[in-house]
Amino acid sequence: MNSVTEAKTAIKAEVRDLSFHYGAFNALKGINMPVHDKKVTALIGPSGCGKSTLLRCFNRMHDLYAGNRYEGAIVLNPDNTNLLDADVDPIEVRMRISMVFQKPNPFPKSIYENVAYGLRVRGETRRSVIDERVEQALHDAALWDEVKNRLNEMGANLSGGQQQRLCIARALATDPEIILFDEPTSALDPIATASIEELVTELKDKVTILIVTHNMQQAARVSDYTAYMYMGELMEFGLTDQIFIKPQRKETEDYITGRFG
Repeated sequence: MNSVTEAKTAIKAEVRDLSFHYGAFNALKGINMPVHDKKVTALIGPSGCGKSTLLRCFNRMHDLYAGNRYEGAIVLNPDNTNLLDADVDPIEVRMRISMVFQKPNPFPKSIYENVAYGLRVRGETRRSVIDERVEQALHDAALWDEVKNRLNEMGANLSGGQQQRLCIARALATDPEIILFDEPTSALDPIATASIEELVTELKDKVTILIVTHNMQQAARVSDYTAYMYMGELMEFGLTDQIFIKPQRKETEDYITGRFG
């Protein structure tokens, strides 16, 4: 397990009394949680507990569907922006907070254009800048050496693990402040899973990471902080070592030890 010193790390974002409704269904109930800067925070809990719902609040993915409603705030530091404020453009939110999904989803474009996509959306037209950022993102995603001679090939030609790293490179290219991972290894084999886990550990030097995982061993391996959720509520939050070795609540202990969930 990763250990983190008790010294105060900077807070990149704060979830403040966040509730979320899918129509009449109250999916999240009064969540309060810090997100520590350049650390990995894992969200764990049984299916349907609200992990992915909470994750998708950070980049306003729920705005894409009618009838969804937020209450409370997610405040992004250092500019003290409430990401859920109606006056905040969700497109700009998604530039600052990237997301990597459960199944690799490369666009039907070349490897190069997959990574360049976000830069072009932002209005970047200088080829030299795009070239540099694409190469850097592919390096950061540990993919450059495997694809540097085939950048014009379709992204879909890559293996599953490579496709997921391509999606990570795409997420990194716009220099986000936070990356959201929604069960990023659930569709991958053990070797590709180990590669993605190693990459997550390396990336936290550059970016703050929130990861949803059903795999508690994975949470223990890659995260610095862990949040245990149940029935739309945050039951316990703390250092990963503390949550896994000496949880404060019996509900957390029952889930961690496999007696529940």
